[in-house]
Amino acid sequence: MGEIKTKANDGDVMAYLNAIQPDKKRQDSLKILEMMQEVSGQEPVMWGASIIGFGDDSYTTADGSHHGWFRIGFAPRKQSLTLYIMDGFDSYEALLEKLGKHKTGKSCLYINKLADIDETVLVKLMTESYRADR
Repeated sequence: MGEIKTKANDGDVMAYLNAIQPDKKRQDSLKILEMMQEVSGQEPVMWGASIIGFGDDSYTTADGSHHGWFRIGFAPRKQSLTLYIMDGFDSYEALLEKLGKHKTGKSCLYINKLADIDETVLVKLMTESYRADR
């Protein structure tokens, strides 16, 4: 397997978030930043050019390579706000039913805007994921 390209770096999280357009996506991103910082107790770190991660974790690829990663994170993408729930969603069905309008991938939670979801449920999901044993 090749070198992992997305790595923690010393990029300026606030400069990145303050440049996001449109304004509503920037506001939602700043709110998610605040939520994840409170849940994790960690400072945000840029991962690659567009992901903001919190906490330290790792994963092992199929070839046995170990890679550093974050415990929770997010990326304000053009289509949606992408939240990385690194332990997946198998144990969060009840929370997802209460969350509101969203989609999921393997470890990604996609929301269009915070107004579409219940923020209290989102914080609970973030908290449980951050604390989960992996």
